[in-house]
Amino acid sequence: MKIPRIVLSGTSSGVGKTSITAAIIHGIKKHGCSVQPFKVGPDFIDPTYLSAVAGRPARNLDAWLMGTRGVLKDFVQNSSSDMSVIEGVMGYYDGFAGGSNFASTHHVSNIVQAPVILALDASKAARSIAATALGFVRFHKNSRISGLILNKLGSKKHEDLCRQALSKLGIPIVGAIPRDADLNLESRHLGLIPVNEIKSLEQKIRSVAKSYSGYIDIEKIIEIGDKAASLPKISQENNARQRAKIAVALDESFNFYYQENLDSLRRAGASLEFFSPIHDKKIPSCDGIYIGGGFPEVKGGALERNGSMKREVKEKAEDGMPIYAECGGLMYLTRSIRYGKKKFRMAGLYEADTAMQKRLKLNYTKATVSRPCVVSKGNSILRGHEFHFSELESISKDSAFAYEMDVGIGIDKKRDGILQYNVLASYMHMHFALPNVARTFVENCIRISRR
Repeated sequence: MKIPRIVLSGTSSGVGKTSITAAIIHGIKKHGCSVQPFKVGPDFIDPTYLSAVAGRPARNLDAWLMGTRGVLKDFVQNSSSDMSVIEGVMGYYDGFAGGSNFASTHHVSNIVQAPVILALDASKAARSIAATALGFVRFHKNSRISGLILNKLGSKKHEDLCRQALSKLGIPIVGAIPRDADLNLESRHLGLIPVNEIKSLEQKIRSVAKSYSGYIDIEKIIEIGDKAASLPKISQENNARQRAKIAVALDESFNFYYQENLDSLRRAGASLEFFSPIHDKKIPSCDGIYIGGGFPEVKGGALERNGSMKREVKEKAEDGMPIYAECGGLMYLTRSIRYGKKKFRMAGLYEADTAMQKRLKLNYTKATVSRPCVVSKGNSILRGHEFHFSELESISKDSAFAYEMDVGIGIDKKRDGILQYNVLASYMHMHFALPNVARTFVENCIRISRR
């Protein structure tokens, strides 16, 4: 199956991968081609920027979350555009826990057999940039590096020195982008600010993409992508007959969702109705609720003021409705969130409070399901990731947990997935490529709603 494709990776975090990837997407679209964006790793935020430029949802590719077969399957099934563009994660060879190649951009590039464009931060080097590039090319026997982009150049002379040094490598330079502080994207404690949170960011990333694309040889990148090897054809999966309605929290406070999770719920027989815990007074008529991650601490005041929504969420839970919540959703279901000197009252379903900390918890996760819950009948292995600055305090000693953490920290003492009624809330973000997760949740929504 012929799928034109390229991967944009970098030597490390902070080299401008998201801006450059967006620029490549913009440039390819300007050439009259459609683009399907992908993002390596468990990132929720960067894909929103790629989606804004591409005009279609970006999808994640992660070998830990999805497995090798899952990565290839999702990529092939969703690469129906003229070109697929994949943004890498961290440095090109940075994999699981930083100690292996597993789940790295290089690993994913090998799975989908894609040529790679390597972005180099040239801001503090000239001739030495060639040594960096050479190291990346030779670090693995099959680096797949087919092009180079220089970023953050200080002048035309600086560019000429870099080009002269890199000429001996025989790898085409397909971009040379000058340093421009006005085009930097804003960041916060978990990285870039989600486009869903501040709508003006959509215009900002489009402006950055347009500006950067003028310094990139888009035709050469298309040529490189067109030479990618054929991949095996994988049949599309059809959605099951809709039997349940699931209300999904989606606004500026909760927007961390894998596109595959939403698609998996639809394939399992759910129709999705989106609602805002900030702006809506009522939850749509539904059989279950899904509250993803996000920044409830940043939007704590707005969430606190919507008392009718908090009350209804708690009432639905007490009536037995299945609710699945992750990270930000977990925080929303506690009694309160403390963020700096401010404390915001939340839904109060769980006898616990949330407090923001200075230390980031960032891990891939692996959990054994020790108790049946709304996404598993028990005795199964779930994989995901955790990425948060918050902790739960004053947890009730009577709290029950569904997960025992084999990898990762969880909520409390290597336990995660706190249970209450038919509610499951965890710090672990799951990718629903895992077998039966979406199906089990939908079936529980159907079964309980028919009581």
